[in-house]
Amino acid sequence: MTSTAPAFIEIADRVFVLRYPVLDVNVTLVVGDEAAVLVDTLSTPAQAAELAAAARRVTGAPWAIVNTHHHFDHAFGNATLARQGPPPNEPFPRFADPDAPPELETRIWAHEEAARLLGHEETARRAAWESIRESHPELAADVARAELLPPNEIVRVDAALDLGGRVVALAHFGRGHTAGDLVVHVPDADVVIAGDLVEESGPPDFADAYPLEWPGTVAALLRLTSPETVVVPGHGAPVGQGFVTGQHEELTELEWLIRNGHAERARVDDLARRAPFGAAAHVAIKRAYAVLDGS
Repeated sequence: MTSTAPAFIEIADRVFVLRYPVLDVNVTLVVGDEAAVLVDTLSTPAQAAELAAAARRVTGAPWAIVNTHHHFDHAFGNATLARQGPPPNEPFPRFADPDAPPELETRIWAHEEAARLLGHEETARRAAWESIRESHPELAADVARAELLPPNEIVRVDAALDLGGRVVALAHFGRGHTAGDLVVHVPDADVVIAGDLVEESGPPDFADAYPLEWPGTVAALLRLTSPETVVVPGHGAPVGQGFVTGQHEELTELEWLIRNGHAERARVDDLARRAPFGAAAHVAIKRAYAVLDGS
């Protein structure tokens, strides 16, 4: 538990962001007239319990959950938050399609690849533990024991949620930070929730990334924005269109540095010294070289 209870801050009309201090990860709460949506659920049951309490200080509405991708810091709190979702036999939020069948359990939305990876629970827990066991050993121990609840609503390209007087759009624009990145758009508030496709508090994380495709995915995300749009990154402070444009330019620079370097048979270490994003680029180059090598 944190020493100070985390709290949601309203960044646009009935759109609230909680910036959790552990790993500086963002959770977004979107509230409609009849229901709400929680975008991402933090890392552990204890963190998710704090998150649920903070959300209930904002709204008493039933909620659905959206996972922007499968990483532990965005999805391992699903089970705890699902228990705080709709009361039994109260299927909120509705599909925007009025002919869609009702559900009687908390809906957890994610791209099909994110859902597949979270469905392999032991593999997901081990990967999460290994990624932070040296940098955050106590958190790693908690993550390794977390109860996982995979998504039960699959998005392949797009979907829309009707919260009652407000529609929230979900879209998969392609691979980038992971194979299953989902973007959440709140059109009436001009807010785009980008997940880890956009990072403010540090460089992008390329451990599961597709560096040659990431620029195109962010370019599609940018088409949802205007100079007034608020973009919620996966980690760090909310940003504007200009910040995302700048990060897109760096991702594009990295992509072409990799493509040209591979054609010239440049060594990974030599190329990394010339790349944006500092040491993080080393992983990106190795992954992209493997793709270009056909492996």
